[in-house]
Amino acid sequence: MQQRRLGRNGPQVSMMGLGCMGMSGTYGEYDEAEAIATIHRALELGINLIDTADTYGRGHNEGLVGRAIRDRRDRVFLATKFGRVRSAETPNGFDGRPAYVRSACDASLGRLGIETIDIYYLHRTDPKTPIEETVGAMTDLVKAGKVRYLGLSEATPENIRKAVGVHPIAALQSEYSLFSRDVEDNGVLTTIRELGIPLVPYSPVGRGLLTGAVRSTSTLVKNDSRHRHPRFQGENLTRNLALVDAVKAIGAELNATATQVALAWLLAQGDDIIPIPGTKRRTHLEENAGAASVPLSAAHLESIAAAVPKGVAAGSRKSE
Repeated sequence: MQQRRLGRNGPQVSMMGLGCMGMSGTYGEYDEAEAIATIHRALELGINLIDTADTYGRGHNEGLVGRAIRDRRDRVFLATKFGRVRSAETPNGFDGRPAYVRSACDASLGRLGIETIDIYYLHRTDPKTPIEETVGAMTDLVKAGKVRYLGLSEATPENIRKAVGVHPIAALQSEYSLFSRDVEDNGVLTTIRELGIPLVPYSPVGRGLLTGAVRSTSTLVKNDSRHRHPRFQGENLTRNLALVDAVKAIGAELNATATQVALAWLLAQGDDIIPIPGTKRRTHLEENAGAASVPLSAAHLESIAAAVPKGVAAGSRKSE
């Protein structure tokens, strides 16, 4: 697995990471033993960027990841996040107060069973706390040796600039895929490229929609979060699957799956793009990793652009 750099002078990480959210129930049932085996297989394949968050499974995911990497910590570049909470003090679901930053980090370190987090992301900006205060507290974590690098997730161009004024930002996470290209038009991609910050796209295959595997929500288990996502509903799903089938046809020419084409397209958008497709099974992980070897030519990229024009996906990327 080739590598790409976080920040202008940051560390090298695998050009594709592993998102672990689905290993803790977001998409229904999960098998913890298979999840841990998937993380181990990722490391064998040269995928060292492992991504979790304190909110995934209400802390369960960090614990699972911690157990998986306990005897191979030196092979992992570990990312986790904080700032999405629900409590009486934070009815809007976000908390970026300095005191919370410190307590959240200590809690994550405990669940992960490690001494230092490689990159610590502010999961979402707290509208009630100036981002300079939040990032200032995150900077203190770096000084204390609890965190190596700082990141942001779904931040606006304005907040990205404010954050960089306090401390270097090594990466920005935002949703980005063939079906979700907001960052190309809302100033985010332009801003981070100006500042030398790479983009780490989450949901790079549209929460599984771009795989073509979900043809009806009736096949999803009851507690799968995709029951609430507009792109998986009714006529939206029908229209989106027609787009996926067009991607599949392009993949057939390359001996690649629709998943691999979607990921290869992302990788082709620049050396500063480091997607983190999520999975909880080794078979899907290996399919994802295969995208790094899909030879997309300029002609193939033109075919993909014609088959899936920007903004063509039916339905919003998230529910209200």
